[in-house]
Amino acid sequence: MNSPYSKELQVAIGAVQSAARISQSVLTSNDKGTIEKDDLSPVTIADFAIQALLTATIQNAFPGDKFVGEETAADLRQNPVLLGRVWELLQALRHDDQVMSSCKLPDSAEHMCELIDECGFGEPGGPDSGRIWVFDPIDGTKTFVRREAYAINVALLDGGRQMLSVVGCPTLPAEASSPIDNRTIDSTGRGSIVFAVRGHGTYICQLLESPDVEGYSRRIEPHAATASVADLRAVSCYHMLDSGVDDVHEIVMARLGISEKGCDFLAWVLRWVTLGLGLANVTVWVYKNRERTGKIWDHAGAMLLFEEVGGKVTDIDGKDIDLTVGRKMTENHGFVAAPKQIHHIVLKTVQDILHEQGKAHLLA
Repeated sequence: MNSPYSKELQVAIGAVQSAARISQSVLTSNDKGTIEKDDLSPVTIADFAIQALLTATIQNAFPGDKFVGEETAADLRQNPVLLGRVWELLQALRHDDQVMSSCKLPDSAEHMCELIDECGFGEPGGPDSGRIWVFDPIDGTKTFVRREAYAINVALLDGGRQMLSVVGCPTLPAEASSPIDNRTIDSTGRGSIVFAVRGHGTYICQLLESPDVEGYSRRIEPHAATASVADLRAVSCYHMLDSGVDDVHEIVMARLGISEKGCDFLAWVLRWVTLGLGLANVTVWVYKNRERTGKIWDHAGAMLLFEEVGGKVTDIDGKDIDLTVGRKMTENHGFVAAPKQIHHIVLKTVQDILHEQGKAHLLA
């Protein structure tokens, strides 16, 4: 790929490859250092270590850029044992020549906490905010702790626009075929990395195949550019989250003529990956109330993977997704993603069914 973001892509890919080494070392452990956050979602020692690694590496390469990430170091500062385990994970990388050639590690445990907090308290900013990197160190922590599917998400925004996406999928085979779900595991252990640059397409290759990922990558055909309603295949999260209106999702798919459940992932990033790869081409998510919103690290960058192959993403009101408003995406409610030429049909179906089901209050 010949793009103006070649250096950013190279740095981000190297960081994600190293982050995958951390996650996979923790994945096989019975004790993942899991704690529960205030919102009752889990976080592991891998989440903290990866966020520190990503920030240190990309900040070293692009010192003028800003950062947003899911985690803060508050729990580490209050728990010396947990802090020590995260620090040990990062120190183990110093013996890996490939990691040290492509990544920067924190100088101390305190520096590690500062890097985590730089992301954890970072804000995306408005259209004039400049370059901001967004990280989700492990999306799908609930399935990660069960040794199932998860992803590492890295996105570059410029003025709130998605410019670059790099997603590490350590459990997803590079040659996967549909349907896939949380239990789909790459038996070779190599995983895949999916990446895109605005205007330059979406690509995939094996995650741990070579440091020169770009040289071994395969461009994904723009499958969504020509898809019809008859071609629709779904990806969603079925009965694992209490935030969505499952019966509406099921009625929408039936109304669109989709008889098979399709792909099933807890992690939003993996749903976007599935759409980008053409293993599915439609997803709908309606939150149970208007107060529920998406979080930027679950969507930023990863949506670009689908847009670069002809997909369109809006909320259920038909509004474009606004990544400038903050860590929570409060300007949007839910998601409708479909091939661009037929997105309006899917959107109207969603809105019609909400009216029919007495749920019009979920629309603006």
